[in-house]
Amino acid sequence: MTGAVPAGFTLWHLPQPGLPAGCRSGKNFLRTSFTDTMDKFLELLQHEFERPFQNSVLIFSIILLIILLAPIALRNLRIPGIIGLILSGVIIGPHGLNMIEQNSAVVLFSTIGLLYIMFIAGLELDLKEFSKNRHKSLFFGFLTFIFPLAIGLPVCMYLLDYGFLTSLLTASMFATHTLVAYPIVSRMGVSKNEAVAITVGGTILTDTAVLIILAIVTGSASGGLTSALWIRLGISFTIFILFVLLVIPPITRWFFKRWEDEKHTHYIYVLFVVFLCAFVAELASLEPILGAFAAGLVLNKYIPHTSPLMNRIEFVGNSLFIPFFLISVGMLVDISVLLSGPMALIVAATLTVVSLAGKWIAAYLTALFLKYSPAQRNVIFGLSSAHAAATLAVILVGYRIDIIDEAILNGTVILILITCLVASFVTENAGKAMALQEDMMDPSTSMRHEERLLVPISNPVTMERLVDFALTIKNPVYASPIVGLAVVEDDEKAQLKLAESRKILDKAITHAVSADQHIEVIATIDQNVSDGIKRVTKEIAATDIVLGSSPQASLSDMFFGNTIQNLIHSTSLELLIYNPSLPLNVHKTIRVICPRHSEREWGFEGWMEKVMRLSSSLTLTTTFYCSKSTYDHILDYLKEHKLSNAVTHVAFENWDEFLTLAREFDENDMVVVVTPRKGSISYKPAIESVSTKLGRHLRHHSYLIICPKVADSGDYPEFL
Repeated sequence: MTGAVPAGFTLWHLPQPGLPAGCRSGKNFLRTSFTDTMDKFLELLQHEFERPFQNSVLIFSIILLIILLAPIALRNLRIPGIIGLILSGVIIGPHGLNMIEQNSAVVLFSTIGLLYIMFIAGLELDLKEFSKNRHKSLFFGFLTFIFPLAIGLPVCMYLLDYGFLTSLLTASMFATHTLVAYPIVSRMGVSKNEAVAITVGGTILTDTAVLIILAIVTGSASGGLTSALWIRLGISFTIFILFVLLVIPPITRWFFKRWEDEKHTHYIYVLFVVFLCAFVAELASLEPILGAFAAGLVLNKYIPHTSPLMNRIEFVGNSLFIPFFLISVGMLVDISVLLSGPMALIVAATLTVVSLAGKWIAAYLTALFLKYSPAQRNVIFGLSSAHAAATLAVILVGYRIDIIDEAILNGTVILILITCLVASFVTENAGKAMALQEDMMDPSTSMRHEERLLVPISNPVTMERLVDFALTIKNPVYASPIVGLAVVEDDEKAQLKLAESRKILDKAITHAVSADQHIEVIATIDQNVSDGIKRVTKEIAATDIVLGSSPQASLSDMFFGNTIQNLIHSTSLELLIYNPSLPLNVHKTIRVICPRHSEREWGFEGWMEKVMRLSSSLTLTTTFYCSKSTYDHILDYLKEHKLSNAVTHVAFENWDEFLTLAREFDENDMVVVVTPRKGSISYKPAIESVSTKLGRHLRHHSYLIICPKVADSGDYPEFL
């Protein structure tokens, strides 16, 4: 038919005017190729986004997107980021949109995150505060264990109509708690508060007790409680404790001393210790979380809280592993369970109410008897009310051996979600209130002048240790950073030396940044080094000068040369001369030798504050060698400032016997000598030779010579 278009024929088939046939066929080929490519791309896209996702790169991208956006999105609503991560897990999990399933990769990262939480809890625990309050921890641990158990057992038996073993295991689950909200108190800087310390200590006690009950119940279900079971548990637990206390510490001290410069290996070593302890705990029929917590406790004294290593540990954990764990907790929640019937709702509601009620009563009574503030009480409740790790361990084990039914299993998952939400809200609000209380009660905030540490740096070999020392003794209350200084004498090579000094200062900046700390640097030229230091102290209003000496330096350079002589004569500032023979974190004890009447010096509180901060950061006992009256004033200082540092006393007043005393010190001890300026009330002539004796006989020890601050600069005679 004329003018008709054949069937199946499109306008693309019509001859295009002005185009050769070859061009038309080429366009058809490109068009066909493009269509095929798009079809294949859409097919691939459909395959990749088929739920649950199987592409590991896509899964990881979604997880990272959630970790990035969830806390930010909820921040304006004043909802803790932890809740956003848990709710995100509910949405993307197998019972939500089914985007990500609980595969081996998710389980692996979740396990790492769980162990990381327990490890950081042990690592940040103030061991001195815990030791000081061990009876309070026992008290809280008993209450937070017995009340949920005492309430839960009759409720499960008579209200939910379960048997004794099922009720006992379910009630013991109420007593457990996981420190899901611990990152909140850590971020707010109140992790060292006594209320937090006893809660963490109580966690260990109650979780251990619950895991013992779990062993008893499972043993009873599988063949009874035989003597062989008790013997096996006792032996394995003893071996685990001996391994953690006797094997890990010497290896750690050797490793940090031997591989001090290999910074990245420190983090790998720490992770290895964490998972090794978790595995050994599992071999001992304990939960891996207890092994991770034990690893944190044993590594506590080797990782100062201001160190780059601590910064790396917290950064990786809080940025990746811990959020992954929180998302995985949400993925366990099946909201449809609540719609399956009234029994599921009754069980879930009962478990949640009993759990929160038991934990609240324990927190309330603890605060009542120990006279804690409402904010501290709520922090205790918030930290101890979340259920996750040990709860899942108990319930899943019970479910696998048919002691726990599906109703309790599903109710427990809902319990985990609700208690994590409650714990996050309560801890967030109470933590803020407690942080404000600490700011108002901290005596250091009432000091008349803001602290400003000046650190002259010239030796690249000891630079890192000197900066670490300054960061450790710096008062974190004040925002002003330490100031690194390089002074070059004005001669024909001054510009060349200044360029070299700036390179050293740049390395100091890099080192401080790795510890998440800020350091200001100044490079200057002056007639001599001491004049340059004095000028800068006035310009920046420095309060203390931290100087370093090197074991490789000659005696005449170390003790002390004209620079320190001039500083002693012409300034009233506190001088700290540090000989960093060993890394800070491998010392065993701090030994402080101070003369009689040191407490009557103007600068007594200044050097005491720094020594106590040093011992607190390194978790070391401080032994004072001084008169009884001076030590009594030291104890009064600790009491007045509410410090829990472990201190001991050895009577010492005869400075002519200083060398005999010093020779008894171990190489791993840090020796601190307080040397008042001549003319001070505590000055003794025998002190003049102390510096020379230190340089000659304790040259390979780490030691610190403190020249306390005086009321005014004055005119001071020779120090040596």
